[in-house]
Amino acid sequence: MNCSGKHTAMLAACALREWPLESYLDPAHPLQQLIRTAVEEAAGEKVAAVGTDGCGAPLMAISLTGLARAFRSYVLAEPGTPERRVADAMRAHPEYVAGTRRHDTWLMRELPGTLAKVGAEAVQGLALPDGRALALKIEDGGGRALGPVLARALRMAGVTAPVIDRVGRVPLLGGGREVGEVLPVF
Repeated sequence: MNCSGKHTAMLAACALREWPLESYLDPAHPLQQLIRTAVEEAAGEKVAAVGTDGCGAPLMAISLTGLARAFRSYVLAEPGTPERRVADAMRAHPEYVAGTRRHDTWLMRELPGTLAKVGAEAVQGLALPDGRALALKIEDGGGRALGPVLARALRMAGVTAPVIDRVGRVPLLGGGREVGEVLPVF
């Protein structure tokens, strides 16, 4: 389960602070309130709504601008701060963020200092080491377009590297052979 680490960390934080374990997913739980505060501080805006992620955890809605600001804040955080430690851990071990065959891992491995994470329903956050950041959402939630759109956005930001071509390449198959590809239109 790709959310198991998140749940493990939440339960460990509750155990450390002697908070109830049974209700850790309740948005009113002290842990979830702490998470909400951290999200709001990183995003520079209030959480607009709270829903439920596919794994049962509270899902705190912020704008795409807020999401980009949050990624930027973690990349530019002072060394040794909790935010920077999270960013550094993700960048040092991107396979724990996204496995070995996804564009988050490729980008963090091949563009040193980059922080990237895809989210549910085709949401992507990314910050480059110089603080440039982006967040995007494919409106229908279909992930197939995410790589090509992300690659185009990075090219528009002046990022050039072979990994961008790999991220942006989504072939269309017909009868088991390639008949086209997904291309972004801006």
